[in-house]
Amino acid sequence: MDLFTHAMQERMKNEAPLAARMRPRTLDEFVGQEYIVGPGKLLRRAIEADRLFSSIILWGPPGTGKTTLAMVIANQTKSHFETLSAVLAGKAELRAVIDAALERRRLNQKKTILFVDEVHRWNKAQQDALLPHVENGTFVLIGATTENPYFEVIGALVSRSRVFQLHPLTEEQTGLILDRALSDPERGYGMRRILLDPEARQHLIDVAGGDARNALNALELAVESTSPYVNGDIHITLDVAQESIQRRAVLYDKDGDAHYDTVSAFIKSVRGSDPDAALYWLAKMIYAGEDPRFILRRLIILAGEDIGLADPMGIVVAASAVQAFDFIGLPEGVYPIVEATLYLATAPKSNTATSYFKAFERIEQEGVGDVPSHLKDSSRDAVALGHGKGYEYPHMHAGHFIPQQYLPKELLGTYFYKPSGVGYEVQVRQRLEMWREAQRKALGITRREEIPDLTQEKIDELKRHIK
Repeated sequence: MDLFTHAMQERMKNEAPLAARMRPRTLDEFVGQEYIVGPGKLLRRAIEADRLFSSIILWGPPGTGKTTLAMVIANQTKSHFETLSAVLAGKAELRAVIDAALERRRLNQKKTILFVDEVHRWNKAQQDALLPHVENGTFVLIGATTENPYFEVIGALVSRSRVFQLHPLTEEQTGLILDRALSDPERGYGMRRILLDPEARQHLIDVAGGDARNALNALELAVESTSPYVNGDIHITLDVAQESIQRRAVLYDKDGDAHYDTVSAFIKSVRGSDPDAALYWLAKMIYAGEDPRFILRRLIILAGEDIGLADPMGIVVAASAVQAFDFIGLPEGVYPIVEATLYLATAPKSNTATSYFKAFERIEQEGVGDVPSHLKDSSRDAVALGHGKGYEYPHMHAGHFIPQQYLPKELLGTYFYKPSGVGYEVQVRQRLEMWREAQRKALGITRREEIPDLTQEKIDELKRHIK
């Protein structure tokens, strides 16, 4: 390295953002995640003894220390440490790292540790390229991901790695990181007199949301954008802190775990008749920029699946909210979304619409029965084949009902639908019991098979079979 390169690197180090400068260099400086790197824990022992033999995957939201932990390992190990970003690097860059690791192992028996940031960004083929070299020990892999590795990383790679989940920092831990930055004379603001008001400090902690990088970036902006007093003091008030980090960052990648987890919490809250929780998760989705039409589609599905005939107006309200939103748009278009959410959350619940899947499963298992002759289309084959002969038109009878056969003969007495007895279905149950009893008497039905409810897992499986 020449003097110019060294000088440039030193200048870049000094000019790096505060979050980069304050990155912990040792496990003793590392804040949070004590359950995996605390004293005596397996990962900490392996790092301190420089005996990280198996690959690991670090999974957690931004700012929780995934890259920092990898850098601590790099500082601790005698192995050669390589870094790749899955956002920027492809198979060519990976191939170069592999070749160099093989050569290093062949010439001086030196182990290589490869850190791949955002490993979930690589496609299946790129992740597959890692497998043989993880297996034969060409390198030890450290993968970092904000997404659930059990979904976003290929199973073969996950099975060959230890997965460590990192969680957002607590308020106390975030505050400790801010205090260190203010007192560190080498990498932080320890050589300057920074007066951080307690309420300003708490605001930075609150709005950072457990993300150390957010907290440090906000602190740096507050310090660097505030004019010092004559004596050089810099006073960070609550107003300054609020300007530095006005809007709380919400972890919400529309293709990632946070998206699906939040949507799941929203739907389960509506299904569980908790309007307050439903509004909270709805607010998070709207705040994070979720497509309102996606939310409305989920509400329509829920109205059919979880409310059904307990309140037939549920699906009407949900569908009307779609039309109203398309007519209005945001921001006022949030009102029909909220109205639909509250209506469905407070409506009586019934999932009897899933009775359909009982019939679907029966057809899948036994095939389709013949249509009774009197139910067949009489417009084509009535004369030649007698199709439609014997059919009774219900509206010609008292109560607009006449007991007759509608199921295939072998299924008579089979009942897929069982009204819940909640809301409007109370009336449905009364009518249906009367009609079914009349049908059994008229047709001489002696068998009675009420198909039991299916598990949600079975319903989800059958949904995948619908074309």
